[in-house]
Amino acid sequence: MNPAGKPGKTGSLMPVEVALARLLEMAEAAPIREREHLPLAQVQGRVLAEDLISTLDLPPWPNSAMDGYALRLADWNGEPLVVSQKIFAGQAPQPLQPGTCARIFTGAPVPAGADCVEMQENAEVQADERVLFTETMTPGQNIRPQGQETTVGELVLSAGTRLGPIEQGLAASLGCAELAVVRKVRVAVLSTGDELIEPGQALGPGQIYNSNRVLLCSWLQRLGCEVIDAGILVDDLAVTRARLGELTHVDLILSTGGVSVGEADFLGIALREEGELALWKLAIKPGKPLTFGHFRGVPVIGLPGNPASTLVTFALLARPYLLRRQGVQEVEPLKFPVPAGFVWPKAGNRREYLRGRIESGRATIYRNQSSGVLRSAAWAEGLVEVLEDRTLIEGEYVNFIPLSEVLG
Repeated sequence: MNPAGKPGKTGSLMPVEVALARLLEMAEAAPIREREHLPLAQVQGRVLAEDLISTLDLPPWPNSAMDGYALRLADWNGEPLVVSQKIFAGQAPQPLQPGTCARIFTGAPVPAGADCVEMQENAEVQADERVLFTETMTPGQNIRPQGQETTVGELVLSAGTRLGPIEQGLAASLGCAELAVVRKVRVAVLSTGDELIEPGQALGPGQIYNSNRVLLCSWLQRLGCEVIDAGILVDDLAVTRARLGELTHVDLILSTGGVSVGEADFLGIALREEGELALWKLAIKPGKPLTFGHFRGVPVIGLPGNPASTLVTFALLARPYLLRRQGVQEVEPLKFPVPAGFVWPKAGNRREYLRGRIESGRATIYRNQSSGVLRSAAWAEGLVEVLEDRTLIEGEYVNFIPLSEVLG
């Protein structure tokens, strides 16, 4: 049995790891340097452009982790203590009077002189309102020290961090009203093929609805990109060249279809004749004819036209490229080994990504793995990775990539 993470042979096809490494190198060579300052509420999904450095200690003073009583342990000899003050969160306490305790609530500042907070469950209020403590206590107990989370000058979030609700909340806790974020990547999306028409129109002979455009535009928006809909290209080389030549104001041209070796694959022809082709023919299934190149200096990623091929190659190759353009370092999705709940009797020379889900602790796959079947991905919860030159029996381990890792 080959281990789940060991790649096999690919022949003349480019291995997935090599293709991804080259894409990321080219992304790093063309970073998005422009930035903008946005209110904190508007940075969801954006990429931090500058290191976030703390300008305060958090918490700014020692505070109580419990509702209870603050005291100085040296003043406690087992006898009940008088309550000298009551401290709520948001109040500034007085120094603790010697020989007393202070009623304190969660989050309230600990008074100067106190070195312990005992929870109210371990305290008994006597008839004379003095408090008897019933358990052994230790210095620092139930006190959150000043700077427990962060201190002045500490790096809190690095540039290149993708900002979500947790990061927004952390920035808010430091008093940030706005953050510097990387300018959105401008991506032009176009589809190729005389057979394509948009949903809502009547199907003609030999025509199909263009699902890839909706899939990619929605996905790009979730990634925080600025999407330019470049429409559908008819199968004509002159039209293809002209349309590509118009897209000079974008950071990436993202196409589907027209990148293999067929006579009507005019996008591939245009890239070969008027640009440069850096990647072509990958050891991946579905998605072998993915193309990366430049047309008159503008990067172009040509995804295969079949819907499942579009999904897999965008998730595993185009998405990391777009994130790295914005400075994100951790761009590869989480994957983890799970036992296979299926048999894979025939080894292939390409790495396969099967649409599947986890049932009863095992990876199961959709019955139809055709690259033209998008329904398989709607049923699935993730991608099951089967390495090159590998067969499987039930129970052997495969890598599983949750779709939630790549859709946002």
